[in-house]
Amino acid sequence: MTGTTRSSGGLDDRRKRLLFRCWHRGTREMDLILGRFADAEISGLSDDELSDLERLIEVPDPDLYAALIGDTPLAPEYAGLLFDRIKAFRAVDHDA
Repeated sequence: MTGTTRSSGGLDDRRKRLLFRCWHRGTREMDLILGRFADAEISGLSDDELSDLERLIEVPDPDLYAALIGDTPLAPEYAGLLFDRIKAFRAVDHDA
């Protein structure tokens, strides 16, 4: 997979913006992790979860990637249930 498989049609502007930003991180590894998560989950996220995602995508790619693969802990202000969901989602092979 090289990019989003989800259309942004039917999404509100906030979700469209987040979907785009998740697929355009700057590093391919993070595009694939956050982009796939956003494709699968963006339409069902609550307002609070959208706010958490907006904060989380401000974390620099190297720091976020290291936390997602378990090399370093994520700063407490970014860690939470949404981060845990993304980390669990990353661990599953979604191409299978």
